Amino acid sequence: MKTLVIVFHPALDTSVANQRWLQEVARHPRQYTIHDVHQAYPDGKIDVAREQALVEAHGAVVLQFPVYWFNCPPLLKQWLDEVLTHGWAYGTGGDAFRGRKVALGVTAGIREADFTPQGKWKMTLAQLLAPFDVTFKYIGAESRQFFAFYGAEDGPKEPGYAERLGRSAQDYVRFLSAL
Repeated sequence: MKTLVIVFHPALDTSVANQRWLQEVARHPRQYTIHDVHQAYPDGKIDVAREQALVEAHGAVVLQFPVYWFNCPPLLKQWLDEVLTHGWAYGTGGDAFRGRKVALGVTAGIREADFTPQGKWKMTLAQLLAPFDVTFKYIGAESRQFFAFYGAEDGPKEPGYAERLGRSAQDYVRFLSAL
């Protein structure tokens, strides 16, 4: 079955890193379905039945989003709250994710060195993303490690950024294929 890459980016048209990743993923339409939630629901009103059907039609699910304000975009939180319903994702009869592989693909504006216990923020990206791991466990999903691209904010100014981003996009597709 194909992997569903659900994209949560409120300004995807201006994102360099997320766009580059999606360009690479789009080169493999037999393996991946790209679903841009902001494009699908510009009014923020999520069609829960449609989202649940999309998940059910795919073998694995990847939530792709930029990390900003050390969290996820608001529409991703809304998606989790509305789509992961009792009786579907958890609770009596709620087994839609049981055994389904789920992962995160995240871009971070901040450099990787700043996401260390000794770095500027004294916290790792894994620590910030821990609530997702708990959520995935709660719904019985097979949680995988996350894939991250660091330094997206100031990166375009650095020499070799385009090459680093290109390698990251290729690595992202390899990450997806290993799910």
